[in-house]
Formats: sequence, C-alpha cells, structure tokens
Amino acid sequence: MLNTSLLSLATVAASSLPPDAGSAAESVVTLARIQFAANISFHILFPTISISLCWILLFFKLRFRKTGDSSWMDAYKFWVKIFALTFALGVVSGITMSFQFGTNWPGFMETVGNIAGPLLAYEVLTAFFMEATFLGIMLFGMGRVSERTHTIATWLVAVGTTLSAFWILSLNSWMHTPAGHEMIDGIAHPLNWWEIIFNPSMPYRLTHMLLACGLTGAFLVAGISAYRLLRGDRQRSVHLAFRTGTILAALLIPIQIFMGDLHGLNTFKHQPEKIAAIEAVWETETNVPLLLFALPNEQERKNDLALGAPDLASLILTHDKNGEITGLNDFESHPPVAPLFWGFRIMVGIGLLMLAVSWLSSWLGRNHRPLPQWLMRTLVGMTFTGWIATLAGWYVTEIGRQPWLVRGILTTADAAAPVPAANLGLTLSMYFSLYVVLLTAYISTLFLLARKAGQENQPVDSERTLSEDTLHKGTLA
Repeated sequence: MLNTSLLSLATVAASSLPPDAGSAAESVVTLARIQFAANISFHILFPTISISLCWILLFFKLRFRKTGDSSWMDAYKFWVKIFALTFALGVVSGITMSFQFGTNWPGFMETVGNIAGPLLAYEVLTAFFMEATFLGIMLFGMGRVSERTHTIATWLVAVGTTLSAFWILSLNSWMHTPAGHEMIDGIAHPLNWWEIIFNPSMPYRLTHMLLACGLTGAFLVAGISAYRLLRGDRQRSVHLAFRTGTILAALLIPIQIFMGDLHGLNTFKHQPEKIAAIEAVWETETNVPLLLFALPNEQERKNDLALGAPDLASLILTHDKNGEITGLNDFESHPPVAPLFWGFRIMVGIGLLMLAVSWLSSWLGRNHRPLPQWLMRTLVGMTFTGWIATLAGWYVTEIGRQPWLVRGILTTADAAAPVPAANLGLTLSMYFSLYVVLLTAYISTLFLLARKAGQENQPVDSERTLSEDTLHKGTLA
C-alpha cells in the first residue's frame, strides 16, 4: 500500500550535519535530508500501527467466531475506527514523499531505477491492489456481507499490509546490502532477482521491523485500554483488548530482542563500520567493552567519557570475549558516531522497559489478579513508546549507511538535486508545521474516541459489564 511504499527510502532519515558542511551544495544536501527525514519520520508512525492493528482486529474476529462472545466484536468495532484513521493518515503522508523522488533525489532512480522501479511496482501490483479491493469490505461491509466474508476481507487486508512491508523492506535492505546486480556505465542492472529480493540483510530487517510493528500495536492497544479502564469504562471488551495488548507485548518482546541480536550480527558482517559507530570503537582492538555511556568526540577521534562492561561487545559480536572489532579509524569513511551511539541505546532502553512492563503486567494479571493503579498509568504513559523505539532504530539504520544512499554504488550527495536552499527551507517549515498539527490531532482523536466510548457505555448491559467489585479486583479475563 502507498502508506508503506516509501519506507524503502528512509535513506536520509535524520542525519547530522557533515563535519565540513559549509558550502552551498552541502547545505542543500543537508536540508534535503532533513526534509526527507521529517517526512519519513511522520509517515512511518502510521504503518507501524496499521500493519499490527489489522492482525489484532483479525484476532478479535476469530475469537468472536469461536466463542460467540459479542464483547470481542465490541472490541473490533472500537479498534477498527482507529485502524481506519491510521490507514488514511498513512496514505496521505506517503503521497507527499513521492514528489521528493523527482525534486530532491533524482539521482536515485537514474542510477538504480532498474531495480527500485520493479520492486515498487511489485508492491503496488500485489499488496496495494489487495488492500484497495478488500479494505472497503472490511470497513463498510459489516452487516452487509456474511460474517465469514467479512472475516476473510479482514484477513486479506492484514496480508496486504504485511506483503507491502515485504517488498519495501526488500528494497531498503538491498540499498544496505546490494546483491544480484551488475553496474554498466554507472547504472545498476538486475542479474538475479532472487538475490536482489532476498539480499543478505533482508530476512533480518523484515522480521525486526514486523516485530516492531507488533510491539507498537500491542502497547497502543494496552495503553488506550488502560486509559479507558482508569476512567471507569467497565465494558468487558475493554478488558479483553487490554489483556490482548499486554500478553501480545510480553510474547513479542523477547523474540524481538533475539532478532535484534541476529540483525546486529548480520550488520557486523556486512556493515562493520556501522557497528563500530554504534559501539563508538575508534581503534581496532580485542576485548572491546560494551559501552553503557560515552561522549563520542569525532574531532579528536576518541570518547571523552566512557562507562562500559568489560569484554561484552566482543563477546556479543564475535562470541569470544577476546574477539576483534575493527575501529572507525581503519575505515575510509564512516557514519556520524553520536547519533548512532545514542539512537541505538534509546532503542534498546525502551525495549528493556517494554520487557519489564509487559511481563510484570502479564504476571500480575494472571488468574484475574488486580493490577496496581501505578502500573495502569505506566501503560497509559507507554502508549506510544513503540513509535520512539521504531524511530530510534530507523535513525540508526539509515544514518549508519552514510555517506552512501546505496552502499558502494551511490552516495547521498550524488543523488541530490541542485534545489535552492531557500526553497527547501520553506517547504521544510511548512511540512513540519503541518505534521505537528496532524500528529497532535491524531493523538487527541484517539483519546477522544476512548472517552466517547466510555460515555456511550453508560449505562451498559449487565451481562457484558464487569461489576464494580470485579473491576476493583482487577479481573481481566
């Protein structure tokens, strides 16, 4: 679908200024990168929710069909509204980036269009058409088509969103680890589509991103449901959604940590300079510590302050505490260090927080045990932490490829168009202002829908409502 079709070009996402940025050309490239970063950062928020939320909606439908409990359908009816809003904003935000291909980054398609073009076309021909065909049935067909047909339509939309991510992340991964092509007169030509699609980093990046989507959706569902519960919404459907979100998060986060480790090992093999920047390793050495805190100093090529666990980086990356890690000083070029160092640690820190909160919520909620008010409020506060972790991870991924747009083939500077800096500055400010308004409106609408649903549920059907005593005891089944 269009709302994920430009994820592949998160290439220029949020990079720092080059050390020698000063010329007009460098300023133009920097502004173009910041503009694309603003666009893709806003856009990516919505696919992370729509991809996962569609599968959660399918789960609600299947539970209803199996149990006959209408509370599952009540949960579906509430969350399908949020899915529709999210999907629409994803489409709208995706459209704006298509214009930037021609205006700001013409060198990309000129150089690798023979590969990027077909991959984007495959996404449209398979995923987008599937979504466009069945989305209408999913959103407006309830009560107009059979329950079975409506469930199948929901399933096909979920498959379509996931298939869209498959094609886009295949292209994005190829830009990191190109394979299956040949260069003729500076133009990339495909040789083996299997090697292009399933390039060395693709399986890891795709799995890592889909799990990130799942965690983002899980914490959104848990957070909004916790908000409704704290406001006294006693509908059984709210408790079912809450339990779905917390349990899903508890299941996914350890898998995500494991996949993140595998993804890191793959990156260490194919993009060692990125790993060196993430770990702020300047000199090639063995017994490298895992830095928990540091102040990377690129001018003096050292860390001004460092606190780490001895030998742990070598042990994680080489499975040998005496393992060697190539330092940044041994690479001809490398990405900026500070954004990667801190971006990675923000992502990991949020992941560990997700692990603690989701496991604690699932453990305390077992056998219908009560959840403390502070934990419920914590979940409300973590409603959008999936966004922060996803953005931090993508910044690490994309900044870590610099100075390359397509690694070893095309630099970011060579792909940029000579657009006047004033024009870029003006459009950037307009984009930023619009996105702040839209994001504020989106988040406000989500909580407005939650409050409105609670008001509509008073008074409620006693058979589908938890009693005050049950709510006090924290029953979540």
